Amino acid sequence: MVQAVAAVVDATKFITASEASSETFKTASLLKSLDVNALILGEDGVGKRTLASFVMPDAPIIDASHYGEVLTQIENLSEIIILNIDNFANIKRLVEILKEREIRVMATAKPSFASEILDEIFSIKFDIPPLSQREEDVVELIGMFVQNAVDIFGGESKFDTTNFQPDLSDNANSLRRQVMIHYLLQDIDDYELMQIIENYLMDKLGSNSDYRNFLYLYEVPLIRAGFAKFKSQLQLSDKLGLNRNTLRKKIADNKKYLQGER
Repeated sequence: MVQAVAAVVDATKFITASEASSETFKTASLLKSLDVNALILGEDGVGKRTLASFVMPDAPIIDASHYGEVLTQIENLSEIIILNIDNFANIKRLVEILKEREIRVMATAKPSFASEILDEIFSIKFDIPPLSQREEDVVELIGMFVQNAVDIFGGESKFDTTNFQPDLSDNANSLRRQVMIHYLLQDIDDYELMQIIENYLMDKLGSNSDYRNFLYLYEVPLIRAGFAKFKSQLQLSDKLGLNRNTLRKKIADNKKYLQGER
C-alpha cells in the first residue's frame, strides 16, 4: 500500500460551469481513453488532483515531496498520479524509471513550471485556470460547499450572500474555508461570538497595552458593517454617535483592514 498519499484532497469534484473549465474537462475526457502521459499545470485549489483522478481513477496518488517513497513504490506500479512533481528532488532519475518501466503517469505542477527533462515523457500539457477566471464555477462551488456545511454541521441549506465577497486567494481551498466559516457565523448569537473572541484572545494577552492593541477586533467589524449598511461617513458617524473627525481617525488607525472604506 502506498504510504505517501497526499493528506489533503481537492475540496470538490471538478466543476464545469464555465467555458474555461468545460474545455479543460474535454481534454481530460479525451485523455481517459488514451494511453499517454499528461502534466496538469495550475495554482493550488483549482482541481488538478480531481482531474487527474478522473483520468486515472484507479491509480495511486503520491506527493512528489516524498522522494524516497515515490522511488520505492513506483517500480511496482503500472500507472501513477504524482502531485507537485515540480518539488521532486531528482527528476532525471524519476524520468528514467518511468521510461524503463513504461509506467503511465499523470502529474501536477505549478503553472510556471517547465522542465526539458519532463518534456521527454509528457506528450500532453494543459493548464487549469484559477477560479478568478471562472466566475460561473465559483457560484457552483459555493452551492456545493454550503451543502458540505449542512452535511457536516446540520441545519438548513440557507446561505446569506449579502456582502459576501468570495475569497479566491487560494482558489477552492480558501473559498471552502470561507463558506464554512460564513455558514457557521450567520446564525451566531452574542454569547457564541464573545466566546469565539475570548478563545482567540486567551493566548495573545500579556502586554501592557492589550486593550488598545486589540480594539480593532471591535472597531473594524463595526465600521465595515456600518459602511455596508449606511454607505457614507456622514450617516455612519451619525449612527455611531461619533463626530466625523473621530470616525476618520479610527479609519486611519485601522487602514490596513479598511482600505476600501472612505
